Amino acid sequence: MLKAGLIWSGLLLPLMLYGLGALRRPPREALSNQPLFQGIVYSRRVEARPHPQIVHILDIDLTAPGLKPFVTPGFKDAQPNTSSAFGQESLAQRTSRFLQVHRLQVAVNANYFYPFREETLWDYGPKEGEPANLLGLAISEGEVVSLPQQGWPALCFFPQRAEIHASGDCPQGVEQAVAGNQVLLQNGQPTASVQALLNRPESEKPYPINIAAIDASGARLWLILSDGKQPLYSEGTTLQEMLDLLQTLGATTAVKLDGGGSTTLAIATDTSSRVLNAVIHAKAPGQERPVGNHLGFFAEPVQP
Repeated sequence: MLKAGLIWSGLLLPLMLYGLGALRRPPREALSNQPLFQGIVYSRRVEARPHPQIVHILDIDLTAPGLKPFVTPGFKDAQPNTSSAFGQESLAQRTSRFLQVHRLQVAVNANYFYPFREETLWDYGPKEGEPANLLGLAISEGEVVSLPQQGWPALCFFPQRAEIHASGDCPQGVEQAVAGNQVLLQNGQPTASVQALLNRPESEKPYPINIAAIDASGARLWLILSDGKQPLYSEGTTLQEMLDLLQTLGATTAVKLDGGGSTTLAIATDTSSRVLNAVIHAKAPGQERPVGNHLGFFAEPVQP
């Protein structure tokens, strides 16, 4: 009897965790232009066809008073990556925890990282506090956390504006920077590499995506996160759907940050923090994954 009970517990526990996580997901209700903080406005788009889809959009005015970006810093014994060695450049952390530790108002996951392993909710890596190697450039408070790499475009922050550099490097003097794996838009149009991807069958598969985009002035930043891997709730966004949305918003340049189960959007509340999107880790909704790098913002409260 004891053995049978353990077997049934092992079978039912994943279902229970999935059900509890599903209950905590945001409602499938669209929201438009809700001010979160000064210079930061939130919208949520919900679609049922051609597949279930929920997309979260932060519209950020980089010229807003008190608004300042902040990137995951390195740690005391960090070992920057080189071409011949595995780097230990940052310590893995959940995005909501990153937001709380640094007293930010908004935060999302940013750079791709490795090593990464995801077997079960108990068997994965890196865990909180374990070192990670970042792919592409990362700069925090003027300190280079991860060196630039060709093929990993950089999102560079200047006072009150941002630029996306396909070269993977930022001009001297940049205080904050993160990197993605692909430039999606350039001068308002899909890049040649993206056009080539659109001709492949895999581009039609919806997937959780995390995008940073700017307008022509660089003073307006959009952070766009699509929930996914959750049938009947949100399966994700296809590449073409994301391109259409970016062009509708008016973005001229866009870069794809780490997505999949890393996709996380957290905001500060009066007492703690709140994850706005439907995170998923090890196939369990509501479970937030520790990631190697984040992009956050300090911002002032909305005036009455």
